Order: sequence, then C-alpha cells, then structure tokens
Amino acid sequence: MIASKLTSKAQTTIPQAVRTALHLKEGDSIIYTLEANGRVTISRAPHEKPLEDPFGTFSEWDSEADRRAYADL
Repeated sequence: MIASKLTSKAQTTIPQAVRTALHLKEGDSIIYTLEANGRVTISRAPHEKPLEDPFGTFSEWDSEADRRAYADL
C-alpha cells in the first residue's frame, strides 16, 4: 500500500512509485475515476494532439538570412 498526506489546501504529492507505474512526467494530466464502492482510481490522461503551428504557413520567411535579420527583435 502506498500513501500520501493531504495538505490544508487539499493538495497531495503523487508518490514516486505511482508516477513511475503510470509513466507520469511534468505537465501530464491525470484522471480520477469514482467507483461505486467508494474507491477512486487514478490514471494518466491520454495526450492531446498538439495544436497546429500557426506560423507554419510562413515557412518562406524561415531562412538563415531571416533568422539573422530578426534575431535581435
């Protein structure tokens, strides 16, 4: 059994063994599932698709000369 304490602000640290088992890293989201028997399960949320780069359409301005020209802005 693995345990952690709840702070006065209702926060807790997810124990290292649980983070390892769920392959959690900084920035990951977690899901809590409330079960009928009064238990709660925790799992890693699926990763969301990254948003499309809004500047990707400006690739014609992405040359080495452009990067040098705008480096100090």
